[in-house]
Amino acid sequence: MTYENVQIALENGIATLTISREKALNALNTQTMLELRHFFGEEGPKIEGLKGVVITGAGEKAFVAGADITEFSGLSATEGQNLAQRGQDIFFLVERFHRPVIAAVNGFALGGGCELAMACHLRIAGEKAKFGQPEVNLGLIPGYGGTQRLIQYIGKTKATELLMTADMIGAAEALQLGLVNHVVPAGEEVLKAKELIEKIATKAPLAITKIIETVNAYFEDGEDGFGREVSAFGECCGTEDFIEGAAAFVEKRKANFTGK
Repeated sequence: MTYENVQIALENGIATLTISREKALNALNTQTMLELRHFFGEEGPKIEGLKGVVITGAGEKAFVAGADITEFSGLSATEGQNLAQRGQDIFFLVERFHRPVIAAVNGFALGGGCELAMACHLRIAGEKAKFGQPEVNLGLIPGYGGTQRLIQYIGKTKATELLMTADMIGAAEALQLGLVNHVVPAGEEVLKAKELIEKIATKAPLAITKIIETVNAYFEDGEDGFGREVSAFGECCGTEDFIEGAAAFVEKRKANFTGK
């Protein structure tokens, strides 16, 4: 696939995806969503030695300022449902990706941009970052998972307030509420995200994948998260990485994990 709106840079095993529609404040149009789907569904899983993925936005103003509302005009109820389902399916690919995905939020993360950030496993916010779900201002509600993930991260009471008032919150409040993991000086978001990925990369890769799976299982309807944990624990026990990790612990040395 030819990428037009998502710039991909692979360095030292870390893929940095930059949403590059700066004049539109990196709004998520159909092409951008298709490119995200292709990377997380097809290209990304095939990259050998991949440590993780960082998602950020071009420029200094916005991570992603929302979906491209110009594409919403005249949507019927059925078309709207199809649009929302496609967006959710793509963001599930991000959430279920086998390597850590970190949002480096360098500005506005509104609407679909906030939803994209929440689909990532971790979030780093620059001091100037702003988060919000302003859909009710347009007579809409979030459609890409925002009503569900915001509750998961900050709780029903505050999430309901933000969803109904369309208020934006800054980086400091987002950190206090548990929406983001770290707040850093503006311009250092990607650097911090890469530092975290490098740290995670020193751990057993298969175990990290199982962490992603089991944490996600907690929020999946009809899924027995405790049962998934039992299965995943057993699967880890049968790996070469477990043998190496246990031996390294006993021998008081650094483990050399191979992802097998």
